[in-house]
Amino acid sequence: MALEITRIVWLEDIVEKLRWKHNIEESEVIEVLENYPRFVRKEAGFVPGEDVYAAFGRTNLDRPLSVFFVYTRDKRAIIVSARDMTEREVRRYAR
Repeated sequence: MALEITRIVWLEDIVEKLRWKHNIEESEVIEVLENYPRFVRKEAGFVPGEDVYAAFGRTNLDRPLSVFFVYTRDKRAIIVSARDMTEREVRRYAR
């Protein structure tokens, strides 16, 4: 599945959490989304047509990350979390 993302939306609290809890920078999230990740729809969102997705991919330095976001009807990705992939995710999704 491919998703066209026209804009990435960052919430300040999420950016801070990514840094202190997961040691992930905004640039790494962008790299994953630009490096042809595998997209998986995780759950229906609160707004019809706006669902939660995961992007499984790698940064330019080959770090495997899972990025979670709400995909809006106007093709924006609202980042809600990101973390290192689990071993199981690496086996399943990492290239």
